[in-house]
Amino acid sequence: MMKKRAVHTIILLVLFTTACMEDERLWELPESQRMQNSGVFIVNEGNFTYGNASLSFYDYESAEIHNDIFYLTNGIPLGDVAHSMNVRDSLGYVVINNSGKIYVFNIHTFAYDGKITGFVSPRYLHFLNDSKAYVTDLYAKSVSILNPSEYTIDGSIDVSNNETNYYQHPTEQMVQYDKFVFTNSWSFDNKVLVINSETDELVDSISVVKQPVSMVIDRFNKIWVLCDGGIEGHPFGRETPGIVKINAATREIEKLIRFKDDDHPGDLKINGTGDTLYYINRHVYQLPVHADEAPKIFIESPHPENYSGGFYSLGVDPYNSHLFVADAIDHVQRGLVYRYHPSGTPVDTFKVGINPGDFCFKKLNN
Repeated sequence: MMKKRAVHTIILLVLFTTACMEDERLWELPESQRMQNSGVFIVNEGNFTYGNASLSFYDYESAEIHNDIFYLTNGIPLGDVAHSMNVRDSLGYVVINNSGKIYVFNIHTFAYDGKITGFVSPRYLHFLNDSKAYVTDLYAKSVSILNPSEYTIDGSIDVSNNETNYYQHPTEQMVQYDKFVFTNSWSFDNKVLVINSETDELVDSISVVKQPVSMVIDRFNKIWVLCDGGIEGHPFGRETPGIVKINAATREIEKLIRFKDDDHPGDLKINGTGDTLYYINRHVYQLPVHADEAPKIFIESPHPENYSGGFYSLGVDPYNSHLFVADAIDHVQRGLVYRYHPSGTPVDTFKVGINPGDFCFKKLNN
């Protein structure tokens, strides 16, 4: 009996090693039960260079959490630092930042469908149509032009300003107005770049507060850019963080709300009706887009100010405006996710993977 167990262990180790080395080779695992219900995918970053990123799915109908769905379905690890995810039709696209690739899988069965490689440090994916998408990058100084139907990179858009000291311009999130795609240059930068999606050319830039970390576009075609202000003591400098409102049509700044000097805001989101903003600054803050008053605390952090973990990321369902707030705890153990009704009433709490960093929502019968 002991010898049989030893043999089984060796076989499993060989299979696991092979899967890690050659991620095209899949285990012969039974097909996962189809998940036709609506819900939310949680992208768990894992730890940098550890290759322990994972994907979770929270089923709205059963209120059950399914963890490690990509690995348990396909027998291959997700990779090193899963950063963001998009859903288009029946496919999910997970951007794996430090692995430099995008995995594609069926959102109902979680089964592997393909992958796209050749990136430097990919961050976010934005679909223009079924055969064209953009992928931003932290270090490439360019935006990749993707053919998502063929799983190929067909070109790139140069966004470099030839500034070597701060490696500008990195590109991050994307929002679209008409044919123009806006992307924030977050890391040691202060620009929102404007790309013409018909000509694939950088056509303009907008100066904002230092380090525009995230942005959204509201129902009135106003772009809101949340800026963390930079890092104290860094040569690029720091300024008081804030949120900037940009008219997408004229590209003019219409409003600037400054925060406190020691604030560190992040993860700007918008509700399903496009009229209320949320972001994390230790607590979760709320700001209606037409409000004249300052943002207010909407969900209070349960942790003391000196706690090293606390709220880590935020997601708002575009279909029902429920809020999902992630707590990375100590960045080693599995994180927690809190679900809230749009009124702020707690709905559920569940454990996911390490460092839950992004949310992607699946609509019923999507």
